[in-house]
Amino acid sequence: MDSDIKNQILKLVEEITPTDDFEREQIDDTILWIKSGAKLFRIQKPDIPPKHLVSYFIIFDPKINKILLIDHIKAQLWLPAGGHVEPNEHPKTTAEREVVEELNTQAEFLYDGIFFLTQAVTVGLTAGHTDVSLWYVLKGDSKITLQYDPGEFNGYKWFSPEEILDTPIEKLDPHLHRFVKKWIKYSDTS
Repeated sequence: MDSDIKNQILKLVEEITPTDDFEREQIDDTILWIKSGAKLFRIQKPDIPPKHLVSYFIIFDPKINKILLIDHIKAQLWLPAGGHVEPNEHPKTTAEREVVEELNTQAEFLYDGIFFLTQAVTVGLTAGHTDVSLWYVLKGDSKITLQYDPGEFNGYKWFSPEEILDTPIEKLDPHLHRFVKKWIKYSDTS
């Protein structure tokens, strides 16, 4: 693995401000994982190595205070869009690439850097491996009809933060409620 990209990812992770003790634990674990010399990038679908990097991107429409979620076919959950970080790819580049591939739009970052970090064991049709997800926040426009990838998604929907918090977590990414609470706190102070 290119040590330069590994060091860049390590620096990005170290710069994340955790929202709670659980995120702090996950950041610390991710730092140890990166420093261990483990392979960070998925090299074979769905789970080799069994723990690997993902770039999530939350698309937020500030005009109506809503967040875009996709109905993911394999996970069978409502999730942020995103994808696996390719070998030696910068995670921000992954977000830029995936937003084009999955939603046929361009990335406009609302937050400089990684906003949130999670580790989760996957569920659904490719259950059992661990995604280390680096969450970016992009600006979106809910009035624009997105051309999503029907091979990956059943569809998409714009949710208010309150609608997400009112949705049972079993229907969402397991960390989405925590993300929304962090985003609300950040939005109230910025």
